[in-house]
Amino acid sequence: MAEMSDSNLDKTTIIQQAVASCCGAIITSLFVTPLDVIKTRLQAQSNPFPKGKCFVYSNGLMDHICFCENGDSKAWYKKTGHFKGTLDAFVKIIQIEGIKSLWSGLPPTLIMALPTTVIYFTCYDQLSEALKSRLGKDDEHIPVLAGSLSRFGSVTVVSPLELIRTRMQYRKLSYKQLYTCVSSKVAKDGWFSLWRGWSSTVLRDVPFSAMYWYNYERFKKMMCKEVGAHEPTFFIAFTSGAASGSIAAVLTLPFDVVKTHRQTELWESETLKIPQGDCTSTWTLMRKIVAKNGITGLFSGIVPRLFKVAPACAIMISTYEYGKSFFSHLNEKMNQ
Repeated sequence: MAEMSDSNLDKTTIIQQAVASCCGAIITSLFVTPLDVIKTRLQAQSNPFPKGKCFVYSNGLMDHICFCENGDSKAWYKKTGHFKGTLDAFVKIIQIEGIKSLWSGLPPTLIMALPTTVIYFTCYDQLSEALKSRLGKDDEHIPVLAGSLSRFGSVTVVSPLELIRTRMQYRKLSYKQLYTCVSSKVAKDGWFSLWRGWSSTVLRDVPFSAMYWYNYERFKKMMCKEVGAHEPTFFIAFTSGAASGSIAAVLTLPFDVVKTHRQTELWESETLKIPQGDCTSTWTLMRKIVAKNGITGLFSGIVPRLFKVAPACAIMISTYEYGKSFFSHLNEKMNQ
């Protein structure tokens, strides 16, 4: 298997980087979505969702909100059977509903995941190169700065799409109806209303990205030194991605819990017309969660989050790095 060099970026175009990240997002979604479908079915079995209520669905790359049973809607969520555990659920879903059910909800995930991932990874690489020329190639602040800025940018750009997609999930809308819907919201609440929930997303994703890239670059260099490799292999990228993703996932979990509360509350307000309480800050919401459930409330769902984030980060970064390596070698052959 071809090794991946840090210099690959110099030999690939922005379009090729975008294609590599796009392929990484698709492959990651295909691998990780079944894990989340099974987790959701098991959760619904032990704690059934009330009619019309929603839950946050994630494939490790993206979160999005789905409603469960809401009248005659055609939501992908189905009533569960009785599952004894993860393996039992995996087998029974395939036997009873067919193997396709393991990828339920994949299309809306990809619609959001692809633009977010392409912007994020391409910007990270471009910013890294720009910062290397100013700060020096070995400056340890580069992954933190590039990771934070690229995630901040991708979250800001895609945030309005999240709100639009939430509306589209509730009922089928034509483009004209969607335009009218968005226009009326902007006229009523202003342009900034399209970025509602942006702050809690930034508070989770920007620190996650900073920690992820810092640790990824460190682990990658450390493992290369350990095995005596001049360039990181696919295995090194995969392992470094899983380790750094796990660390970042645990440390930023409280912000993820807050984002889930906010996202669910927003969904219910927009689609079920359930009035929201007074808009509270992230810190106020954190204090409420601690008062209600203790400090452990801020770390609820840590195991399923790790089961999703670790493989998602590992598959995404190793696929992306390998994609860049492929294009780099292709460009070298074409230039000979």
